[in-house]
Amino acid sequence: MNYDIANLDLAPDGAKRVEWAGRRMPVLASVRKRYLEEKPFEGYVIAACLHVTAETANLMLALRDGGAEPLLCASNPLSTQDDVAAALVADGIPVFAIRGEDPDTYYKHINAVLDHKPAVTMDDGADLATLLHTDRRDLELIGSTEETTTGVIRLRAMAADGTLRVPVVAVNDSATKHLFDNHFGTGQSTLDGIIRATNLLLAGQDLVVVGYGDCGRGVASRADGLGAKVIVVEVDPVRALEAVMDGFRVMTAADAAAEGDIFITLTGNKHVLRMEHFDQMKDGAILANSGHFDLELDLTSLRAASVERREVRTNLEEFIMPDGRRILLIAEGRLVNLGAAEGHPADVMDMSFSNQAMAAEYLIKNRNDLKAEIYTLPREIDEQVASIKLKSLGGGLEVLTEEQVAYLSSWQEGT
Repeated sequence: MNYDIANLDLAPDGAKRVEWAGRRMPVLASVRKRYLEEKPFEGYVIAACLHVTAETANLMLALRDGGAEPLLCASNPLSTQDDVAAALVADGIPVFAIRGEDPDTYYKHINAVLDHKPAVTMDDGADLATLLHTDRRDLELIGSTEETTTGVIRLRAMAADGTLRVPVVAVNDSATKHLFDNHFGTGQSTLDGIIRATNLLLAGQDLVVVGYGDCGRGVASRADGLGAKVIVVEVDPVRALEAVMDGFRVMTAADAAAEGDIFITLTGNKHVLRMEHFDQMKDGAILANSGHFDLELDLTSLRAASVERREVRTNLEEFIMPDGRRILLIAEGRLVNLGAAEGHPADVMDMSFSNQAMAAEYLIKNRNDLKAEIYTLPREIDEQVASIKLKSLGGGLEVLTEEQVAYLSSWQEGT
């Protein structure tokens, strides 16, 4: 058996979801059409550690159309859609992922895709890359791609330490990824997860956004649009100032802890909300994490401090504190948009996964010239992705006249 999934009988339902997502992914469809003709991945094994969603399934199908032998495992224990995993297996693509898998199974699945000796790996959080630099140093690769801010942080740390072994394309650094996936995708899907888990009205709630990067900005703007009273916690003075001028209150985590009704972490860091903050929170405060790892919340301390725990709704756990206060946690503190909802809409993953596919293509085409460094896709790929997406949304692009081109390239005033 070359797969490990929950239930193959779920395949028909998953296939419908994969088809529906594919309808909303015109950029990837154009890439896939080209791949059918050019076969840039012929003879290569590509192992992906990504969220197992309908959108990811379309990426796997595009890679296969390009001649690859793709394999997929989950990049988060709660991000697998079991019906989608089944649909891919039924279509002949090996998948190693079960929603809710324990840590041992999670890493067994990661090792399973590496056992196939891939030429290229695709990561969402750098777990594959980390294993390649620790327990699986026996494997030789052309290179890796990385989807997330968190993963790029980890990989840049490897590069700074001089331990990076392979070329890596930081897909997250492409404009058509982080300006859209992180901002619009995370903004919408994070609130979607919170609403599905709680059925709360966000209007009038004091909603604390911890981290004002691309993802935090997206969440803050959409929460504001739904009527929440947004508070931002940030360590970077420039981002903090930007949040103030965007109309949000900015304060320390200690001050925000006493005011917030809902807390959302999006930093890529560890323990940004911890016991000193939990102690100050209101009865009924809700915690959600939209960063890649659940370490953003100090859940070990929260669990140890609570006197009772119970599930009050699907994906919503309540912790009773010694003084009687109740603190609620969504989706075990894992990615709330995938743990309690379906992740980013296909419309925005269309661009991210087109970048992923072309990043793998870039690594293979340039395999003889790339060093063990972090790379960003060329600007022309960003422009190609943006142009196709713009056209699909009915937008038109202005073209400079010859006179304007000449003017912009001249340093003499008035020429």
